Amino acid sequence: MTERERFHACLRYEAVDVVPHWTWGGWPETIERWMGEGYRPEVDDVRQGASPVHWIGHWFFPHPPFEHQVLEEDEKHVLYVNHEGILMRERKDNPHSSMPQFVKFPVTNREEFRAFWAERMRPDPAQRIGPEWQATLRHLRESEIPIVIISDRWGGFFGPIRNLVGVEALCMLFYDDPAFIEEMMDADADFIIGMMDRILGEGPIDAFAFWEDMAFKTGPLLTPGLARKFMLPRYRRVVDFLRSRGVEWIGVDSDGQIGSLIPTWIDAGLNFVYPFEVQAGMDVLAVRKQYGRDLRLIGGVDKRSLTGGPPAIETELARVRPLIDDGGYIPMLDHSCPPDISWDNYRYYMRRLRQVCGADA
Repeated sequence: MTERERFHACLRYEAVDVVPHWTWGGWPETIERWMGEGYRPEVDDVRQGASPVHWIGHWFFPHPPFEHQVLEEDEKHVLYVNHEGILMRERKDNPHSSMPQFVKFPVTNREEFRAFWAERMRPDPAQRIGPEWQATLRHLRESEIPIVIISDRWGGFFGPIRNLVGVEALCMLFYDDPAFIEEMMDADADFIIGMMDRILGEGPIDAFAFWEDMAFKTGPLLTPGLARKFMLPRYRRVVDFLRSRGVEWIGVDSDGQIGSLIPTWIDAGLNFVYPFEVQAGMDVLAVRKQYGRDLRLIGGVDKRSLTGGPPAIETELARVRPLIDDGGYIPMLDHSCPPDISWDNYRYYMRRLRQVCGADA
């Protein structure tokens, strides 16, 4: 079977010779640690034999990007405008993994939003993918590796708007100016449909995922009622368009405790969710039991188990083994590896994952 055939067969609960199994890799600090423990980027594949997948997200970022501008800098911190137009203060000693301070967002009113959107969110694949974008898509399809387009950070109906106005302002706008919220959501739906119309005009893709990251450890940042009222109609419009163009698998990426949001996503027509963060209380076995086979699952392997070495890894793989055997599930860590995971433990996990999925008989 090709990787593309395995992907579709797995999600359709059909027999596969190898269950697809994916990996996030590690944080930048983790890669640095691994290099000190024998990992050689020029020789070693950090995927360690995981199933290949074209996981494409950068096509949806604001374009042209904002110019990187440093406004202030001292020995410990730097204040700068990032490529998304967000003014942020960041630690210089740990820029990749520390949480920055978000000082100012690019949109505070309708006029700023309309100017931002008109200038930087045009659904033009020649600018976003490149002048040879048709050839790029053709090359991806010819590889027989599944193409998963995730509208990373700028294709959804909570996460992208948070990037525009900030989480506090966004949450207040649902009450103070719901018409503005609807205008921004409709604009993003138009943008997604515009981009995907051009992409699908050149041929099929295998899956599409919205990006939200709209939950924290104990629950969502938005009530399920507000998500249903505001977000569901926009999901439905995009989903109906994608299905009309032959996209079978449509899902959503959100970290955190997302349990109360799943019914809205299902009612919107989404049929897969990831990454199911275990430390936020997400349990892929419980989700399968509650929602059945109609909802496909990706992720949900507790990355923290890798810190415990082989015994903990074996226990975690045994926990998710029933889903691997049942189908409709692609095992993957519930996010990328933090630097408390050793290179040896990561390699052991990936080797055992390959064996459990039938890749190393």
